[in-house]
Amino acid sequence: MLHWIQYIRGYVTIKVWGYSTERFLNLCGNHDILVWDIVDHGGYTTMNISVKGFFALRPLLKKTGTKASVLKRYGLPFFMSKMQRRKIFVAGFAGCMIFWMLMSQFIWNIRIEGNYTLTQDVLLDYLEDKGIRVSMQKKRLDIAKLESSLREDYDVITWTSVQLKGTTLLISIKENEMPSYDRNDQAAKTEGMDLTASRAGTVSYIITRSGVPQAALGDAVEKGDILVSGAVPVYNEDTTIRRYQFVRSDADIRLQYPESISVKRDILYEEKVYSGRQKKMFMLGTKDKEWDLRWGSINYENYDISGEKKQVRLLDNLYLPIYYGEKTVQEYDMVKRRHTEEEMNEIMREEWNKIISTLEEKGVQIIEKNVTIKKNSTNWVLNAQMQLEESAVSLVPTATQPVENGDGADGEGTEQAGAAQ
Repeated sequence: MLHWIQYIRGYVTIKVWGYSTERFLNLCGNHDILVWDIVDHGGYTTMNISVKGFFALRPLLKKTGTKASVLKRYGLPFFMSKMQRRKIFVAGFAGCMIFWMLMSQFIWNIRIEGNYTLTQDVLLDYLEDKGIRVSMQKKRLDIAKLESSLREDYDVITWTSVQLKGTTLLISIKENEMPSYDRNDQAAKTEGMDLTASRAGTVSYIITRSGVPQAALGDAVEKGDILVSGAVPVYNEDTTIRRYQFVRSDADIRLQYPESISVKRDILYEEKVYSGRQKKMFMLGTKDKEWDLRWGSINYENYDISGEKKQVRLLDNLYLPIYYGEKTVQEYDMVKRRHTEEEMNEIMREEWNKIISTLEEKGVQIIEKNVTIKKNSTNWVLNAQMQLEESAVSLVPTATQPVENGDGADGEGTEQAGAAQ
């Protein structure tokens, strides 16, 4: 606290020398003139003294036969005196502070944490639909409403926290780790669900746990055909259908089907060869616009531009709507090359591995395969004839309509339904 008082009032560092420096210091104490940080340098002594105290030294210096000179000046009075001679600097500083204060009333950065299932783009589009975007005023943001709407509109979000830190809108969320059920699963509680073929093929494996099978092992089916019906019939004594008991079909079903894949790759290809000539340039911009700062024009016929831009940040979470960065322009020529036989073998091997990986990701098994590669002077062609197997089924609401005027005891119907399964 004492240091700040001294700074506001102003003080100086002085050099004192002469015949009676000790007597000078004693007189300062007798006249209540405060000095501090006294250092004896042998031939002279340095000390700090207030501005008011310095102007009271004249009679003491004369009385003791000592002399004093000012070495350094500190404090607000001296700073203000300098600023009066630097009006442009003061005006610029004041303008900067006003600009800073105005910009701090807006949101210039949106940061989302804790999202895994929901991507950054999905959440940013959601915020945009809600009118929440970069450059909006902070006072227009209803934090409680945003937290509530995120939880209501996304079932996967179980917890939200929205905070304003400087000019950054920080949204922290926690997603539900439990799997969500499909709406068809919910519908299956009240209506029947059929298993249908999602592609044409031959049934190679079928085990039914719930529902009525409509296809047998070895049957050829088309896309959309019902494989297992979710409408279990309950029969009358005369074997007529009395009513249907609707269930969710459940079965392990696999379909086999032939597939032909052809991949063509040219031996000749074009490659970028960089000449080594390049230019550096700086950029300034806002969210929507950029300006390149460079000398002269870019006279390269073919070139790549690479670089990185950063947003101006004054403090940890205080961003401004200004971007800066550096770009590099590199010249290149397109040169025709020819793959060697080893390179072409490697390329075709990679293409085949991609085909296998894609099928495995979809849960498709290769039962049989016949792979050939045709070569000529311009290209290589990979042909694959395969027999594939997958669980190509879909769960859809049953197309079977309830039997009109059907009634009967539930217990009887359940027993007969179980027998039908």
